[in-house]
Amino acid sequence: MAGKINRQNESVVIRSLRRLKEIYWPSGVRDVVLDHEEEEPGFLDCLPVDVQFQIMTLLSSVDICRLGATSRYWRALVRDPLLWKFFLLRDMPSWTSIDHLTMPQLEAPEGPVISDDAEQDDYERTESKVDYMAEYLKACPSCRQRWLPSWPPYRVLTSFLQSLVPSAEPRYVMFGPGMEQLDISLVTRLMHASDILPMTIIPSSQINGPSVIGSGITYMFNNQHKFNIFTLYSTNKAERDRTKQQKQYMTGKLFTLVGSNDSGHPIYRPAPQVQQVCQVVEGVIYVANAELGRGEGESEAAQITALLCSASKPLLVLSCVSREESEAVGTTRMQTWRRTPCIDMAKRLNLPQLPNPWMVQDTVAESLSGLLDGISWLLRSSGVKVYDG
Repeated sequence: MAGKINRQNESVVIRSLRRLKEIYWPSGVRDVVLDHEEEEPGFLDCLPVDVQFQIMTLLSSVDICRLGATSRYWRALVRDPLLWKFFLLRDMPSWTSIDHLTMPQLEAPEGPVISDDAEQDDYERTESKVDYMAEYLKACPSCRQRWLPSWPPYRVLTSFLQSLVPSAEPRYVMFGPGMEQLDISLVTRLMHASDILPMTIIPSSQINGPSVIGSGITYMFNNQHKFNIFTLYSTNKAERDRTKQQKQYMTGKLFTLVGSNDSGHPIYRPAPQVQQVCQVVEGVIYVANAELGRGEGESEAAQITALLCSASKPLLVLSCVSREESEAVGTTRMQTWRRTPCIDMAKRLNLPQLPNPWMVQDTVAESLSGLLDGISWLLRSSGVKVYDG
């Protein structure tokens, strides 16, 4: 089904590009005049539109933008909204992170470029006003990193001097089914990964707060920033081991179901000791189970909302699997990831509706890949001046 939709999307984009080519290089005309300046088609211009489209599908987004700077014709092709909507639908499932500022305004990632009941002319009068190119460049993780401004030398010196000044250690609360259901424990890996995230204070059942089901751990990020994580579990270890065998997640002593709202969605109330912990932390880390087919969207979203007692507190969602697995589909660049895409995770947890700043980061418990990117975002969102150089 996905392959059929992808072929339909390709044909729609090629048809749109063919219209543009007819405008710039009409059939049978070698030379055209645009704004009183003569242009002669080059080698790439003379290729069939199908081939031009396939070339662009093999390029990175940055290279496509550079291609658009070579001529007016390629600028028109590169700016085609259907082309970038196609790239969005194709690439969103493989993105490793998304946040509240870069979430594209699109429906299901597997949907068509144009709905079955819409004509292309109707689309051009309505949806073509959306700048999908800007949406893509804003949301794509590699593009986001590329456009980040580099710090001048004086900022580097300032950051170093600031690191010498003692500051309050930010505190975060971490919970979620990804801590308890996965074959490889994320918390256990964190406690034995001194090369990735050094632990400066050993776990304690009580750190600057009430006793809860879990522990508090102090870490050092980038050899400059100390921060604390309160890990909250749904129940004791023996019961967690039993529920792990059954692939279940019980809210246990963390939440109480108090009813439902007008839409029928559940409403949870944190346990008193959990409420006290949440009042003294600067942010929330939710460890989601990203294995395909797992998760209860409504209950998870309601529990996250219950812990975010302040709209200013950032939320980091670690979309976690035990180990990364992928398989190539034929000889194409497309891959089928055996995990829930981070953009689907954001929708499952209803994150776009939250007033809080949030980020979803793909994470692998075995290697802790993606974790440092998420922690860096969380520290920055809490007001910590993090220098990554």
